[in-house]
Amino acid sequence: QVQLVESGGGLVQPGGSLRLSCAASGRIFSVNDMGWYRQAPGKQRETVASITMGGSTKYGDSVKGRFTISRDNAKRTVYLQMNSLEPEDTAVYYCNARVRTITRPLVADDYWGQGTQVTVSS
Repeated sequence: QVQLVESGGGLVQPGGSLRLSCAASGRIFSVNDMGWYRQAPGKQRETVASITMGGSTKYGDSVKGRFTISRDNAKRTVYLQMNSLEPEDTAVYYCNARVRTITRPLVADDYWGQGTQVTVSS
């Protein structure tokens, strides 16, 4: 019904920048809240940032001031601009979206992207 496709991950040096993208497609009625999560080996999954349909944002303490989440509703895409990257940011980053489908437009379900690796190393 719904697919979230992520892109933009890769290898970057400390202090560098990356921009992640996540595009939703399928039989979509609307895309509500969206967010980015990350998980490093041996660590619990943590929330990086989230954004509502209206554009209200929240950030995890570890990324506040360095990362910016945004969305383009016409493209059904959420972005994560990551600046001043640190080795501690190394993780697999996952996109999440609450989506109402054409089949069931009154119910919002969670969908996840496939994950994209971000490695910060010199």
